[in-house]
Amino acid sequence: MAAKPNMKLFYAVLGVIAVAGAAFLWVSTRSGGPQPAQLLDEPFSLTATAFPGYVMGSDSAPVEIVQYADFACNHCATFSVLHVPTIIERLVRPGLARLRFRGFALYQVSFIPLNAAACAGEQGKFWEMHDSLMFNQMEWFSDPEWPTSRRTLRTFRRYARGAGVDLEEYDRCVEEQRYYDQILATREEISSLGINSTPTFDVGNIRVGNVTYDSLKTLVDNASSREQ
Repeated sequence: MAAKPNMKLFYAVLGVIAVAGAAFLWVSTRSGGPQPAQLLDEPFSLTATAFPGYVMGSDSAPVEIVQYADFACNHCATFSVLHVPTIIERLVRPGLARLRFRGFALYQVSFIPLNAAACAGEQGKFWEMHDSLMFNQMEWFSDPEWPTSRRTLRTFRRYARGAGVDLEEYDRCVEEQRYYDQILATREEISSLGINSTPTFDVGNIRVGNVTYDSLKTLVDNASSREQ
């Protein structure tokens, strides 16, 4: 005779699945698929007090791609895995464009990975930390105790070690929540631009939502031709 199913265990597992699904949908609601392009009055420019973000590429590149992204956004992670390596290889390294990352904390939990990346960034290791957080998002975001888990911070610390940072200084930075004020100010400034989802991109005077490399390449080519 078959054993009687353990219903308490069944409902416990069902509850975990429901919570995980809700968390996924919660982060996904303001990050999504392709969106219609928006024509801006003028190309992106920083205000005098705004944090500029992190730039990869030559200052002499004719076009700048401004990416507004959140490490806790699943679509941002997908874009980073599928398209950012190609952008770097085909646009940034040849000098056709430079890439500017501006962290946009859609949620309070987003402050934690953004702060960790900034702590690595103050030691010149932002992009290494960026890749670890984006490429391994499911490792830390699927932690059932996230975002309060000390285990998650240990995971971020492992990424920082792999990036080659001074861990003693990194630990102080994380514990102090050193960049929280900056992250909050950046969120308010980006929101004032009318941006409310991630990833979002500015290329010249065009703003678009989640796109593919090919679409972004077309925008870069068009912006470059206008600069000539």
